[in-house]
Amino acid sequence: MRNLVTVNDVHQQFAEYFDIPALKPYAYLLSKKGSEGHICLHLSKLEQEWHTLPEAYRKIETGNVELRNLPVVGSEEDNNQPFVVYQDRLYMQRYFRYESNFLNKIRLFLDAEKAVLNDRITQLQEQKALIQRLFSSSNKYIDWQLAAAITGVLNNFTIITGGPGTGKTTTVAKLLALLYATEPNLKVALAAPTGKAAARMAESLRNTNIESDESTQAAFQRLQPSTIHRLLGSLPDTHRFKHNQLNPLIYDVIIIDESSMIDVALFAKLLDAVPPTTRLILLGDKDQLAAVEAGSLFGDLCQAQDELNLFSPERSQFINNFIPVAEQQIPASMVKSDAHPLFEHLIELRHSHRFSGDQGIGKFSKAIITNNEAAIRSFFHSNADDQIIIDPEYNTDLFEKFVSRYTDFIQEKDISKALLLLNAQRVLTAIREGAHGLYTINKQIEKYLHEKQLINANAEFYNNRPIILTRNYYEHGLFNGDTGIIRLDENNTLMAWFIDSTGNLKSVLPGYLTQAETAFAMTVHKSQGSEFGEVMIILPDTPEIPILTRELIYTAVSRAKQKVYIQGSPEIILSAAGKFVERASGIGSRFKESVANQLI
Repeated sequence: MRNLVTVNDVHQQFAEYFDIPALKPYAYLLSKKGSEGHICLHLSKLEQEWHTLPEAYRKIETGNVELRNLPVVGSEEDNNQPFVVYQDRLYMQRYFRYESNFLNKIRLFLDAEKAVLNDRITQLQEQKALIQRLFSSSNKYIDWQLAAAITGVLNNFTIITGGPGTGKTTTVAKLLALLYATEPNLKVALAAPTGKAAARMAESLRNTNIESDESTQAAFQRLQPSTIHRLLGSLPDTHRFKHNQLNPLIYDVIIIDESSMIDVALFAKLLDAVPPTTRLILLGDKDQLAAVEAGSLFGDLCQAQDELNLFSPERSQFINNFIPVAEQQIPASMVKSDAHPLFEHLIELRHSHRFSGDQGIGKFSKAIITNNEAAIRSFFHSNADDQIIIDPEYNTDLFEKFVSRYTDFIQEKDISKALLLLNAQRVLTAIREGAHGLYTINKQIEKYLHEKQLINANAEFYNNRPIILTRNYYEHGLFNGDTGIIRLDENNTLMAWFIDSTGNLKSVLPGYLTQAETAFAMTVHKSQGSEFGEVMIILPDTPEIPILTRELIYTAVSRAKQKVYIQGSPEIILSAAGKFVERASGIGSRFKESVANQLI
């Protein structure tokens, strides 16, 4: 009989489900690590975790326990048990299967592209004039955009990572222009974890200013963005999808943006539905926050190789043949031979066209993500930089001056223009609860605007309330993360207004949107996939908060295109820069193992 206990600790409830005393500490820790975003438990690092166990579990004798021999623990070959031990890692069975299927699918992509590589090389050689028109530039830095586009044409599996303003969407536009030139009827899918991210990518592609003919421009206009869930065909009230290995997606190219936001379960299901003969291109920023749920596969893949942007002598010579300017060519230092499966499949765009690396947002972002303390401290002096303003005192006047700019969207009568003005600035919080959390900050903004007689927050849905959806509403074409405003229509009825993926207004009765939050302020996590003119970042006043990391600060700062205000002490900022997200998985080690064993 299982000794089920009445406790509030969900990890202990999980551990108590298994009537094997020696397993309980491991089950507890694995559950706890899963809730923190890890997909496995490193058994070789248990000492640093043991103190987090309930006292009763710390007393259990585990010294002579061989986990592999327990009846509920399987192995790589026998993974039908609730747990799997592989190498020095303990997994929940489903996460081990996700990881294994993920690695196996990449192998299938790599095998499939070998069969068509020579044909693709010939096609690119025939398009040399078009390539040089698309990428003509007088810049004096390496043309990683061209290298990424060529890589995406040649490969069936490509990862393109880069910070804000590095040109990920421009690169994809030029890549598609190359493909459309030889395949005018190319079937292309655009998707992202959130509807707003997908719509922004599609809008950027439609508005991109590149050298292309009318048929290519028309093809760009036909591109329809989608959430990943909608692309896969989410089945109501289940975690399953219409499209899978038995019913795959039928596209020639699938482009996924904001890939760092995708958790391991969704990633596995996405790859399951993509035939290995399809070109799959993953875009993202490896330095941004990972998914809220378990896994950080995009980051794991980007870190699987010791160095990015490496090419064989043959591939580098092929790419450089399209680049007439010597300074823009791949240098000899990036030319190597490597047996890693992802060799020549990972490209990092390294030059920001939006920010200078010597000052402002560009310099501060780089300093944060690299934990360059001296560079970070240089921003702490008053008037140190026009783009980064640090306010350690949480100055009320500065806060109210910033939020008073919401007046612009409130007073704008045209709803489409009002929605654009709403995105001119945004307050971002690191946490939800507490004096500096989302709920308190939104209440403070509402109070200020109410006192200025700009809003009348007397009901859940009031005129000019900005909202952000926290779930998908497929029946209305609205998605988790979409932002809108509540406004009266011509019949004096309050409606929720949004701009859809085609740039047109749509309205929905607010009563249908049962899960929506006020969005004068939003969390940094929810801001991913969005851009604002200016942002104010409000940090908690204590560093002992696990999510306060360099990735969070970097993600928040990089949402701004023009200016950043940070309310938080230098100590908090430096503490966050010194902490980084490291989620446990077996991706990196299993790739290295596959190289040694030539399994992939």
